[in-house]
Amino acid sequence: MKQPIFCNTYVSPIGTLTLTSDGKHLTGLYMERQKSLCALPKTNTELPVFLETMQWLEQYFQGKNPPLTIPLAPAGSPFRQQVFQILKTIPYGETTTYGAIAKQLEQRTGKAMAAQAVGGAVGHNPIGILIPCHRVVGKNGSLTGYAGGLEKKIALLTLEGVDVSKFSLPRPR
Repeated sequence: MKQPIFCNTYVSPIGTLTLTSDGKHLTGLYMERQKSLCALPKTNTELPVFLETMQWLEQYFQGKNPPLTIPLAPAGSPFRQQVFQILKTIPYGETTTYGAIAKQLEQRTGKAMAAQAVGGAVGHNPIGILIPCHRVVGKNGSLTGYAGGLEKKIALLTLEGVDVSKFSLPRPR
């Protein structure tokens, strides 16, 4: 039986965010340009997980680094789950590369990992900001794609005190 999807929205400095929950866990945090699972949502603005997430976001957008105690349940394959776990360890105000994450996975599993595979998993992160995929950059210092748009990735990194002038933007195709 499929879990019900509860939805809520949060108006942030980077636009309206859509929050999704199974009733107990946060299952998604989507930006305006991203598809969420809320075509016909069951809205419940009083869910404790939504209230906790909104409080966390309030602190975060004030430039604070609140502890992450929100129960998260991102959907994804075992490989993606491993990537999401590593993403959660990237410190506030710091960045890492897809290649560095691939090396961490290789050390954990003993299997060679490609940075491109990591990029695919990062790109499917359903809980943006809280699982900080915006902190991942290309090995050559490029600000690679971001589901919410590169301008939002830049805004989030800037909010965290990252000097984004050291990064390059991808060339238009």
